[in-house]
Amino acid sequence: MPAETHTQRVPLDRVAVSSLLREQIGDVLGVEISAIDESSRFADDLGADSLALMTLVESIEDELGERSVGFHLDDEDLSDLETVGDVVDYVLSRLAAH
Repeated sequence: MPAETHTQRVPLDRVAVSSLLREQIGDVLGVEISAIDESSRFADDLGADSLALMTLVESIEDELGERSVGFHLDDEDLSDLETVGDVVDYVLSRLAAH
């Protein structure tokens, strides 16, 4: 079993989701984590183009899929998510629905 497999299924709160998303955004977009907060806008503040956003969505789904089986971001909802905080709220609502 890989060392990175998440064996603990602790519920994710807002702080944990925000931290996880900031790490994923930093990795995918090459942005310092300290420069990312919930008010950061993907296109305007973080320089994300559509390809980077798709890579980010896949990365988030992979990471959260390990923690919550079947986690998925619906494509039709993505256009409404402009800031990191929007994504945090969305992810929390999706996790609560599981």
